[in-house]
Amino acid sequence: MSNETEHPPNESAHQVYRTTSARTGKMLAIMLGICIVGGAIFFGMWDYWISQPAPVVAMMAGEADHTAPATATGKTITQDLTFIESDDFRTLAFNALPGESDNNPTINMNVGDTVVFNVDNGGISFHSFGVTKSTEGITGIIPGSEIGSMSSALKPGEDGSSKFVAGEEGTYYYICTVPGHREQGMVGEIIIGTAVGGSSSSVAAAPTGVSHKFTLDFVESDDFRTLAFNALPGEAGHNPEIRVNSGDEVTITTNNIGKSFHAFGVVTNPEDFNSVVMDSAIAAATNPLKPGEGDSTTFIAGAPGTYYYICTVPGHALQGMQGSFIIE
Repeated sequence: MSNETEHPPNESAHQVYRTTSARTGKMLAIMLGICIVGGAIFFGMWDYWISQPAPVVAMMAGEADHTAPATATGKTITQDLTFIESDDFRTLAFNALPGESDNNPTINMNVGDTVVFNVDNGGISFHSFGVTKSTEGITGIIPGSEIGSMSSALKPGEDGSSKFVAGEEGTYYYICTVPGHREQGMVGEIIIGTAVGGSSSSVAAAPTGVSHKFTLDFVESDDFRTLAFNALPGEAGHNPEIRVNSGDEVTITTNNIGKSFHAFGVVTNPEDFNSVVMDSAIAAATNPLKPGEGDSTTFIAGAPGTYYYICTVPGHALQGMQGSFIIE
């Protein structure tokens, strides 16, 4: 009789796990569902993913750096903006709806200037903010100009601030970066010129022989709270933008069709009625045009940059009598 213990034979060196075809089908169906939902979320937010590319990606794509001016001017502009909506939500805007005073105000500044945006959500929907040079869509948002984002938007009643430094000449746009809101009207222009007295492009060109004639008439609201050129805010022809080339001859005729006294000049600073340049003055605060009077001035457009035409009677520019005079 043997004392050796018998062991069952080793059926396999490795254990094998088996499942049914039904369980395999369920697992594949779950994985497919996860892929479909993930894909829907990703492509549904496609505008957001491409709205702010990483700096390295932007550089590889050759995108210009719009936030690096050669020289900072030290000038800071503060712009208050409020998101607003029409009752039916078809029209969106900043500050006021189309046709109303202060709708999507144009910001004029020079290379090296800084604008600080104070933005408030005065609507009932979610909104976010940014500055871009793209003429459409929500791509190319300048880093540092953002307030909120699609995934972290400003809720009704919330506000925020951001900063934008003008790095180069051209037209930029401040927009709501929620997809579709720009197309519904939440967009305004930022026009950037070369600082007067600044870099190489601040030298006036020789006379070109090209002549321009403009008429800018003084107008007033009935209560005298709002002043303007040619038409009141919301009306056609209100404070028209003037663009000419350096060296062009410019003739401006103005008529006082209001009830107060007015005077005219092209200035470097709309808040300083003494900064008149290019011999562009018509009358003066000490000897203004009386109601019904008119006059004209002819001068050569000087150095490229963003200037302003205003009523040089103190306080009138602040009440609305000012427009952009851009020399290219």
